[in-house]
Amino acid sequence: MTSRARFRRGDPLLTAIALLAIGLYVLFITVPVIMSAWTSLTDENPLLARSNFIGLDNYLEMVHDHALKASLGFTLLLTAGVTVVANAIGIGFALLLNRTSLSFRMMRTVAFLPQVLSGVIVGFVWRYLLAQDGILNGLLTGAGIVDEPITWLGSPHLAMFSVGLVSAWVLSGFTTVVHLAALQSIPVELYQAARVDGAGAWQRFRRITFPMVAPGTTISVTISLITMLKLYDIIAALTSGGPADSTQSTALYIIKLAFTGDRFGYASSVAMLLLFVSALIALSVTGLLRRREVDL
Repeated sequence: MTSRARFRRGDPLLTAIALLAIGLYVLFITVPVIMSAWTSLTDENPLLARSNFIGLDNYLEMVHDHALKASLGFTLLLTAGVTVVANAIGIGFALLLNRTSLSFRMMRTVAFLPQVLSGVIVGFVWRYLLAQDGILNGLLTGAGIVDEPITWLGSPHLAMFSVGLVSAWVLSGFTTVVHLAALQSIPVELYQAARVDGAGAWQRFRRITFPMVAPGTTISVTISLITMLKLYDIIAALTSGGPADSTQSTALYIIKLAFTGDRFGYASSVAMLLLFVSALIALSVTGLLRRREVDL
């Protein structure tokens, strides 16, 4: 009996697996979201024995929270920039690594390595590399490219650039693998026919590669957006949100509100805002990219 037939007849094992998956989703996703939504309507503080229901006061406070607006602006700017750069790098690396030899397979593993590393480890390593007396400044001054060490993490604009650089480096491992998988699904016969018709490298990319990898690009861009909107660990290890809160993401701001300011209620309301913004952006971009797939 085929697996499809067993599923139609209600295989107990498949039913149990489906119920387990639904149960885990409800337990670890739905329930925490509902609890956070309720907490956002209270003034919960871990230092107090009781919390009070305050309705929408937390949400009204967000309108006048300049720190929240700054963190949300930085998060959106970082998300847009890193998503574009990481996916451009991913497409480029995928085109270079789309070979079958052993050396190229090893290079694929190296390209994916940043993605499997802990964000905290990545942040601390890059913090050492970008320090005033770090390796990068040592190489630049030693080669005579700059006269004095650059304060990569000491000035707001350079710190923002450094966070974006590290985030794009990490995310490029994922985007490379996704686009490489999309490239390998393209029939070789299409390229052979294009060569016979006299199409050059650019024409083959524009007419075959770019349209055929569109579904992979949709997946890569959407996951990249979600990953960057909730980015916390790399920033916490690399800059701790500084200098002067210039690299404070909304996720990091939520953590500080909850565990430094002891404002669980207000932190939950900011978390609900971030959830709404993330869902809105992800759904909108996914819809646009899927329409692009149809047009291509």
